[in-house]
Amino acid sequence: MKPLFIAGPCVIESTELLDRVAQQLVEIRQRLHIDIYFKASFDKANRTSLRSFRGPGLERGLQQLADVGARYNLPLTTDIHESYQAAAAGEVVDVLQIPAFLCRQTDLLVAASRTGRVVNIKKAQFLSGDDMRFPVEKCRESGAKAVWLTERGNSFGYNNLVVDFRNIPLMKQWADRVIMDCTHSVQRPRRRKRHNFRRSRVRSRHGHGRQSLRRAGLFPRNAPRSGQSVVRRPQYAGARRTRSPVSPIVLILLPKNSHVYLHRHRHSMPPRRS
Repeated sequence: MKPLFIAGPCVIESTELLDRVAQQLVEIRQRLHIDIYFKASFDKANRTSLRSFRGPGLERGLQQLADVGARYNLPLTTDIHESYQAAAAGEVVDVLQIPAFLCRQTDLLVAASRTGRVVNIKKAQFLSGDDMRFPVEKCRESGAKAVWLTERGNSFGYNNLVVDFRNIPLMKQWADRVIMDCTHSVQRPRRRKRHNFRRSRVRSRHGHGRQSLRRAGLFPRNAPRSGQSVVRRPQYAGARRTRSPVSPIVLILLPKNSHVYLHRHRHSMPPRRS
């Protein structure tokens, strides 16, 4: 199985941002000879605060994604939050992502599956890997082309997540691909500051633990509004070097130039290592 990367900004902020990231991804694709899906959200409907930026909306956002795909010959993916968005998004993207909190929503799963696109379902924080057979069954019975599952941790008390790696082989029974979300899985909400704190030093350990299960999938996240959830280029390169040469890899990566974007969260960043 050829290595697959899903990469891009967290949310569509501007055409210039999409172009800049897409150009980097094309260069990476050519240099590493891998497949890359471009990922960006047209609407982040689950923001903590009403004042948080959500994106350009369905119509404009999908047009911007379509333009990126056409200009750079990149397959596309985005997340949907409501059933009516599935058909329009399915006309543009190749993979429809279902948010974790919505992974049991029958109408949303059915609508995504009927588009004929790949459906990537993020596992809810309150479900086990074995429980994910039921969302997968809903998708398959509704005509899904293929179904992926993404591990993103489980609730461990209040405002804390842990990863139970036993979920990975359980989900492999039901899904065509299993992916590890290395940043959301270490998320710790900070309600007072209206953003989420993620333990960046734990993130890479989750990635290595995921790879040890012989079917590696990583979701290291790097986006302007992600606080400590960044993935810097040295860490990304390290993940590439330490992977098993015999294991198929699915990597979800949201890369950006840290010198350009991380200044927004400089107060919360760990010290840079040489």
